[in-house]
Amino acid sequence: MTELNFEPISFARKDEYMERIALSNTKSSDFSFTNIWGWADEYGLEWAWTKNLVWIRQASPEVRYWAPIGNWDAVDWAKCPYMKQGRTFHRVPERLWDIWAEKLGGRVTAHEDRGQWDYIYNVEELAALKGKKFHKKKNLVNQFKKNYTYTYEPMTADCVEAVLEMQEEWCMWRECEESQSLLAENDAICRVLEHWDVIPSLIGGSIQSEGKVIAYTVAEAINDDTVVIHFEKGKTAYKGIYQAINAFFLQDQGARFVYVNREQDLDDEGLRKSKLSYNPVDFVKKFVVELTEE
Repeated sequence: MTELNFEPISFARKDEYMERIALSNTKSSDFSFTNIWGWADEYGLEWAWTKNLVWIRQASPEVRYWAPIGNWDAVDWAKCPYMKQGRTFHRVPERLWDIWAEKLGGRVTAHEDRGQWDYIYNVEELAALKGKKFHKKKNLVNQFKKNYTYTYEPMTADCVEAVLEMQEEWCMWRECEESQSLLAENDAICRVLEHWDVIPSLIGGSIQSEGKVIAYTVAEAINDDTVVIHFEKGKTAYKGIYQAINAFFLQDQGARFVYVNREQDLDDEGLRKSKLSYNPVDFVKKFVVELTEE
């Protein structure tokens, strides 16, 4: 039986990986290099390379295979030696599931993984917040502009240290030490920010007031028309701060994109309500796919 040779995710093949994900033409946030590398320690993420694909596996808290990345349309899935054995795949985007359903027939079954769906929004809409459906968001941005003295700046390597200071303060305020998920997120944020100047696809912005960072966004171009927001934090003592950082970033660095992916809600009811309130125009639907042995 043909086995895959997994190894830890590293910078050494970053450029090759980014070529493969471009070929997959997916808007899924899961498979961006920043995501798989930033969360590699938390999930024990590894990859294995074959001629046309990069196979991704997490080792923690249990072994799970993610969707493979590459030119999905160019693979002969029925003859692929790594698809001969039974396996469960997680975070499978809808387009790949459609291909597998056609090419592998009765060997694959799937169920929707709603908590993993990515929320897709129109950049122009979220930047301008025009119309009745965005009335409350627009009011909060206007209140922020009226009530506070601030500056907005694009994220550069020079301001990373100040953003890291704000993240440390945010984590203390949110009592990250009491939450494994917040601790894990903090580790991922710090890992990404500390390597800002060597991940070329990263963009972002920050809001400063009285010489201190009070909000920031870390984002990445996932393809030519879509930017994904990986991390977004703000000091809630400033009313409207989250609406402001979202709008300011999209008006500036986000303006060259058509869509913005604001990632998943992880089945959290409060997070789902918040993400729906921004009026998504689409979702990256994802599935758990069961593959039976040939």
